[in-house]
Amino acid sequence: MAKELMTAVVQDRYGEADVLYVDRIPRPAVADNEVLIRVEAASVDRGAWHLMAGLPYPLRLAGFGLRAPKNRVRGLDVAGRVEAVGSSVTRVAVGQEVYGIAVGSFAEYARALETKIAAKPARLSFAQAAAVPVSALTALQAVRDHGRVQARQSVLVLGASGGVGIYAVQVAQAMGAHVTGVCSTSKTDAVRSLGVDEVLDYRVDDATDGSHRYDVIIDTGGNRRLRDLRRALTRTGTLVIVGGENGGRWLGGIDRQIRAHCLSPFISQKMGTLIASENAEDLEVLTQMIDAGDITPVIDSVHPLADTAVAVARMVDGSGCGKQIIATR
Repeated sequence: MAKELMTAVVQDRYGEADVLYVDRIPRPAVADNEVLIRVEAASVDRGAWHLMAGLPYPLRLAGFGLRAPKNRVRGLDVAGRVEAVGSSVTRVAVGQEVYGIAVGSFAEYARALETKIAAKPARLSFAQAAAVPVSALTALQAVRDHGRVQARQSVLVLGASGGVGIYAVQVAQAMGAHVTGVCSTSKTDAVRSLGVDEVLDYRVDDATDGSHRYDVIIDTGGNRRLRDLRRALTRTGTLVIVGGENGGRWLGGIDRQIRAHCLSPFISQKMGTLIASENAEDLEVLTQMIDAGDITPVIDSVHPLADTAVAVARMVDGSGCGKQIIATR
């Protein structure tokens, strides 16, 4: 019996956005602990780009495919309706509206582990919900778990207009911190509209010149030297590095993260990085914050599935403010 087909954005080789194209492929089959989601919307995040480009190179050695990606369909963030469930799934039901992290969400259907999805926030559209999972989970864990932000602390967010940064400033504010966001000139108004206490234009103001010291720095920009970041921290402050894009094709910024980890035990300041935990429990925390009005997704633009390459290119060039959304229906 022939498998049912779906429309998906696929790639057969590593590269930039031009390697993506639309194809008809079989719908994914789900394992016992997985859910099949009828995708209504997806969004583009930096992780999806790394998997598309196969960079840094160690990513390929980690099992994603040496010469070409093993999984042809990109996309992690997802919002949609449950189409089918595996035999051991108990948390969600067919027909339920969900959001979370899937395998291959740039398609009409995607599969996801039951442990990586949650009920979609009722107040959000599918497009808004798709803008949340990867970036907001990363921001929540960076601020809450690694930065351990407390009320009345001073928090600096570098890259405040990016996918993670937009949520990091909101999470830190919800925790009662005094938040300063750093972004480019064209995006200061958008960041200010989130209620950030102070907004700095990095083309005008150097947030790391030492004129002000912060209890916590969340660095989502990935292009500041450690010594400059340390200069902007209080004596016992905490630096959380979220990714890094300036380390070349082999390291991709990993070297800076390693240096931070190695140096941290020998100084009074705490420095480290994180790999976000993709879990339903924290998605439910985010839902509570969304329902309380503490977090609002920011969407830059919405693209049809056929224009996924355009959405990815816009995310990479950094010209937008907020998330690039893929509408599949």
